[in-house]
Amino acid sequence: MCQVVSESGADFIKTSTGFSTAGATFEDIRLFKENVAPHVKIKAAGGISSFDDAEKFVELGADRLGTSRLVKILEQG
Repeated sequence: MCQVVSESGADFIKTSTGFSTAGATFEDIRLFKENVAPHVKIKAAGGISSFDDAEKFVELGADRLGTSRLVKILEQG
């Protein structure tokens, strides 16, 4: 799938919609980073429940994060 996305001219590849029970995993981002063309950016969506997780997703190669939980944590804190 990473090759298809890379060859299609897409700007981004996304882990999931973030609206199911599962979301992005660290392994998803590692796999995408290793297999998409350099011009394809990566969006991790769903499953990001802490700022530590968010930082790790970015370190692994995510260019964009889809999460509403972090906004809620900020608002409560």
